[in-house]
Amino acid sequence: MAGTKKHIDPWSWIVMGVTSALFITALFRKGLTHDVLLEAGVFLVSVKLIMMAYKNSVSATELKGRLDEVRAALARLEELLQRAPRPTGTTKASQEKATKTKK
Repeated sequence: MAGTKKHIDPWSWIVMGVTSALFITALFRKGLTHDVLLEAGVFLVSVKLIMMAYKNSVSATELKGRLDEVRAALARLEELLQRAPRPTGTTKASQEKATKTKK
């Protein structure tokens, strides 16, 4: 239950509660008639929207974690490249000088 509170906002809980209360009220007032099927449809649409929002929140959290891992890996690679000694003949100035002498 603690995990769902993290991903489902309070307004979604309110919508689920109100929709459930209205559905149960309609069930007792109307009985098992055609109108209850319409209420059930509305209820299922609300539940489906909330489920989609939950799944989207979980996916976004997972993607944020993966993105943080990629950023950390890039930072490590940049640090390694900055610390690595460069061969003497491969500086930008020496490459420009080499191309001028070839012409």
